[in-house]
Amino acid sequence: MSSRHDEQVEISSPNAPLQGVALEREVGTGKPEREFTVEARSQLSMVLRRFLRHKLAVISLIVFILVVLLAFVAGNLWHYNYQEYTNDYSMGPSLKHPFGTDSASHDTFAQVMRGTQRSIEIALFVALVATAIGTAYGAIAGFFRGISDNLMMRVVDLFLTFPVIAVAAILAHQLGSKASGWLWVAVVLAALTWPYVSRVVRGVTLSIREKEYIEASRALGASNSRIIIRHVVPNVMGPVIVTITILVAQAILAETALSFIGFGVKAPDTSLGLLVSAGQTAVETRPWLFYFPGLFIILIALSINFIGDGLRDAFDPTQTRVRA
Repeated sequence: MSSRHDEQVEISSPNAPLQGVALEREVGTGKPEREFTVEARSQLSMVLRRFLRHKLAVISLIVFILVVLLAFVAGNLWHYNYQEYTNDYSMGPSLKHPFGTDSASHDTFAQVMRGTQRSIEIALFVALVATAIGTAYGAIAGFFRGISDNLMMRVVDLFLTFPVIAVAAILAHQLGSKASGWLWVAVVLAALTWPYVSRVVRGVTLSIREKEYIEASRALGASNSRIIIRHVVPNVMGPVIVTITILVAQAILAETALSFIGFGVKAPDTSLGLLVSAGQTAVETRPWLFYFPGLFIILIALSINFIGDGLRDAFDPTQTRVRA
């Protein structure tokens, strides 16, 4: 007489995620038992699986990629340049001009694509620079704590009291006359937004510095700089990646606001904010000049925010079980 017992085991943890493979025992049959094997699953694969289960985030990622391809590929291949005169004055959307033309006969599709390029470039520059500065600053402050941490965080508090749009408008206006306008807009926004990243990184670092592997590294003689670079920074990248998406969305809206009030990107260059500002006076007679760039601002901001939500859930350490 024989009995058969099947077990399905799944093991996973944030630090060493493992996936158990089915174990079968056959008792009293004389057959050898099947060995239990464990298949390692990387943290990256677990994050990817959780992100792909977030349907809205996946759709938003696809939308954002399509917008980027449309702006940087289709915009450069389009048969009209954003500064070119077409001799079609104030024409509504048509097959020849999908987004219509303005009163100077510029093709609005070409202008929107150019504006999307510039706005995305500014947003990515702001996110990357602010993240680099904020991550280094926050990791150092949280790791050393004490007086240095208090002094560094007071500097952060000071920056956080500044009204970003007002200060950015003043600085961009002063510096924009001396160099490339859009670049200085990006630099100013990055200089005003890195404290948000540093606060997030500091909070995570305060927890990481108490972990056993940090103590083990100290016992083995690792220097503080090596511990920060090899152990602290890699372990804060989850929250940092989520913060990057938030910064991209905020930078898009901040650049739009600055260009709308005349302190951002200036002609002959263009951006989505500048196009919305130029089209607001014609919203009743030529609505396509206002609504098409506005639509792209909404698409970019919403898609980035939903991608951030998906990444936040994917990096959530409480969601450790991943089913195949």
